[in-house]
Amino acid sequence: MIPYGRQDITHEDIEAVLEVLKSDFLTQGPKVPAFETAVCDYVGAAYGVAVNSATSALHIACLAIDLGPGDWLWTSPNTFVASANCGRYCGASIDFVDIDPVTLNLSIECLKEKLSNAEKQGLLPKVLVPVHFAGEPCDMQEIARLAKQYGFRVIEDASHAIGAKYADHYVGNCEYSDITVFSFHPVKIITTAEGGIATTNNAELANRMARLRTHGITRDPKFMTSKNPDEWYYEQTELGFNYRMTDIQAALGLSQLSRLTTYINTRHSIASQYDRELRDLPLTCPYRNPRNRSAIHLYPLQLRESRLRKQLFHYLKDNAIGANIHYIPVYLQPYFKKLSATRIHCENAEAYFSKAISIPMHTNLTNHDIENVIGLLRSFFTKTL
Repeated sequence: MIPYGRQDITHEDIEAVLEVLKSDFLTQGPKVPAFETAVCDYVGAAYGVAVNSATSALHIACLAIDLGPGDWLWTSPNTFVASANCGRYCGASIDFVDIDPVTLNLSIECLKEKLSNAEKQGLLPKVLVPVHFAGEPCDMQEIARLAKQYGFRVIEDASHAIGAKYADHYVGNCEYSDITVFSFHPVKIITTAEGGIATTNNAELANRMARLRTHGITRDPKFMTSKNPDEWYYEQTELGFNYRMTDIQAALGLSQLSRLTTYINTRHSIASQYDRELRDLPLTCPYRNPRNRSAIHLYPLQLRESRLRKQLFHYLKDNAIGANIHYIPVYLQPYFKKLSATRIHCENAEAYFSKAISIPMHTNLTNHDIENVIGLLRSFFTKTL
């Protein structure tokens, strides 16, 4: 089976992990801060807070900007549920902004209209979570302008977008947001097995997220109520969580990060081959803005005829090709249906979902694998049309 996504683990990765296993620190040692620094240096952010998952990073990011009951978090419906769940963890209400049918990211026009209506009703969001779907950056400059106009905070969900560039700058530099979150799950572009990081240029937000990932505990006298504390002393200043990343994970991340640019280049090469070989089939290949550089985490196709999606999914599976669907609009999940008093409908997101299918995209794909995927897609349409 050729999976739709897969990690790439090298001898150097294994040696980096073994080095930590033989060291004095398996957790809370030197590798986590080294990984945080390396990620920040790569993307151009001032601070990084590494945690055990991107979901945890989204949670502490929301808490750090005081999202809570009575507040609203808006996000894209075309995302994994974590982009919305982070707001629910804080007791906030969730709403969704429809996507642009071309970029598949949050629609700026829909956002403008929704903000104008929400202002009249006194229901503006406290937080917007734009999602860089499939690694293609959102229009962050325009989002930042709207954030200033309407007074909301911005947390970029860049779980798909480590290594992506918005214009000439890496996603994660937080020029247009308060916080950016990356994921290092095994199907992502680089991995720490499980893990995530929140980057920011705000020292106060970074310090608070660092406390929240470790039970709300600090050993820094600047944040303590006690004066002149002893060296061993610590204080819990608020309710936090055990969201720490281990040194084992960080060592793997550091090793993987050294190959990030190579990984992105390889993904672009694969995507270009797909683009060329599939453009004459009755489907739409993913859009990439020439002003940006997508991380190409996914390669989501859109079938011209949605009725063929299920048939194609099983045809690929029966021929040992792993496909996936990204994503079921979040508000269609039973949990979110129960939360909403009225039916939420994002026309573009639902239209996209009805005809979407992601084909394999990862750096372990061989030329034979790629040709096999392309050949099976051609064979399917020859047989069905």
